Amino acid sequence: MLKLLNKTILTMYKIFLIPLLLLILLIGNSCNTTPSQAEELRYQCPMKCEGDKTYDAPGSCPICKMDILKLENEEATHMHDEDEILETSIFNLNSKWNTQNSETIELKDLRGDVLVMVMIYTSCQSACPRLMADMRNIYAAVEDKSVKYVLISIDPTVDTPKRLKEVAIENQMDNEQWVFLQGTEESVREFANVLAVKYKKITPLDFSHSNIISVFDKEGVLYHQQEGLGVDNKETLAKINELTK
Repeated sequence: MLKLLNKTILTMYKIFLIPLLLLILLIGNSCNTTPSQAEELRYQCPMKCEGDKTYDAPGSCPICKMDILKLENEEATHMHDEDEILETSIFNLNSKWNTQNSETIELKDLRGDVLVMVMIYTSCQSACPRLMADMRNIYAAVEDKSVKYVLISIDPTVDTPKRLKEVAIENQMDNEQWVFLQGTEESVREFANVLAVKYKKITPLDFSHSNIISVFDKEGVLYHQQEGLGVDNKETLAKINELTK
């Protein structure tokens, strides 16, 4: 009788308990699936020319023509070597620029500082003086003196380093925090595409252009943009302060 009972218990174990244990193991494994395994792959321009727009297949950006890249999760984005440049950084651009002090630099030479950037041309009589005034107002309101204020000319033929130096002095923008840059027509157009700044020569001396001030973090990743002339700088100042804490 005892043997029969033991045999019955063993049979029930095989029928019910073993499948139950297998089910528990399967559920446990499914819970351990990483988000990257479950999420659909998305691709985005490294320069974010179209803001946060993403694509479901690889290709090239319709604005700057750079290859769009697979998005990484936020944790992975911040896990990089000190010398590694992030894929979304402007420091990947290898163009050469001349400063108002006749020095030749690359954008990555500005790495390590928060950057406030605008594109102007010095012979402008309307929008650019107001953009420069906005930049001075931002400069005056930011306490952190490591922030760099970068003005890139969209008229590299006229805006030589000598001319840029004169404008810097005239506008009290001549300390080490201010950087004026002269590039080539190609490098200027490339950078304008990155910032989504539109410009067009309408006369031999005048350009029609967007009025955008851009804020980049210390790794050269676009963090904020302010569009318009004489606008309230409150949000821009808040973003700069976030980056300098």
